[in-house]
Amino acid sequence: MSAPTRKPLEGVKVIDVATLGAGPWMATRMADFGADVIKVEHPSAGDPLRGIGWADAGVPLWWKVDARNKRVMTANLSTPAGKEILLRLVRDADVLVENFRPGTLERWGLGYDVLSAVNPRLVLLRVTGYGQDGPYAGRPGFGTLAEAMSGWAHLNGFPENPPTLPPMALGDAVTSILGAFAVMTALYERDANGGGVGQVIDISILESLFSLIGQQATLYDRLGVVMGRTGNRFPFVTPRNVYECSDGRYVALAASTPAIFERTMRAIGRPELITDPDFAGNAARLGRADEMEQIVSDWMILHTQAEVIEIFDAHQAGIAPVYDIAQIFADPHVAARGMIVEIDDEELGPTRVPNVVPRFSRTPGEVRHLGPTPGKHTDEVLASLGYTPEEITLLRESGVV
Repeated sequence: MSAPTRKPLEGVKVIDVATLGAGPWMATRMADFGADVIKVEHPSAGDPLRGIGWADAGVPLWWKVDARNKRVMTANLSTPAGKEILLRLVRDADVLVENFRPGTLERWGLGYDVLSAVNPRLVLLRVTGYGQDGPYAGRPGFGTLAEAMSGWAHLNGFPENPPTLPPMALGDAVTSILGAFAVMTALYERDANGGGVGQVIDISILESLFSLIGQQATLYDRLGVVMGRTGNRFPFVTPRNVYECSDGRYVALAASTPAIFERTMRAIGRPELITDPDFAGNAARLGRADEMEQIVSDWMILHTQAEVIEIFDAHQAGIAPVYDIAQIFADPHVAARGMIVEIDDEELGPTRVPNVVPRFSRTPGEVRHLGPTPGKHTDEVLASLGYTPEEITLLRESGVV
């Protein structure tokens, strides 16, 4: 397929003044599909993401991946000159993304009343831990805190162990996806139904994560049930677990439908259980969940991971290996799907990174470049805003950029 001449979001301009997680990653998702994202960092502090995680010869790898496809510049927005830079940036922008504590933009004289007076079409995405109002609005908000308070950590892990936080920035990642959906919805409404007028989007990490387990609100309301940790089991389906194989590797299985259960029983050589009254039907199996899980576990431990996958594939029974990243790199399906791509980076050279998702048939997204060096595009952006070389020099000498 020949490369398209335009990306689906070309012509959309996004100003990203957020830091670290959910806000910047939302902007990255738009940049992947062609939006012109201008990342504004503080001239001395920069985005904290540059200092988190591993580095290769001093080059921050997390930044390289998650700041991809953006133009980067510096500006101290809390100064009068920095305020003027932002006002010029938003003059023809579609979206502004920020994640300061509520009231910060207003304190700088950059509230939505000011911004929308400059550009009534502007959509402002405000990302916080707890939201723009409410008793906790002023608290420092991070993904870890929301993962705890949303109920997610309470459910994660094994019943005999403490609540378990995820080993990745789950709250920020989920919020970035919902934030991208929200922004695109607001842009559509603005252009299709809203008479060209933008609006403010208030998105919190707490509420984004809570939406993943929102059915529990109704469960508690109607039945008074407070779910707890169940490890790798699932309270509504059995067998469903992670099982150890004879070679010390693991596989994951979920017999979520009657057909998959029947295929699973045939795969492990127990077809008689398909019609056994004690196991025929998910409700019956849940009453004997320990026994059901043990039957499957006892079979798994007699076979290597590769043998288990081969047998289950032959029976078209759903199963998957539990992979580490080295195994992911070696998997032929990952290679065939192009899930990992190699990008020639200006600092690192050829570097493999995750590809853009989801896939579009006609106008796909693309990793065009990895996270740039600090302030790489400052002069370029300022010149496009009408600043002269002399004015740019003065801004730099005064520490505004």
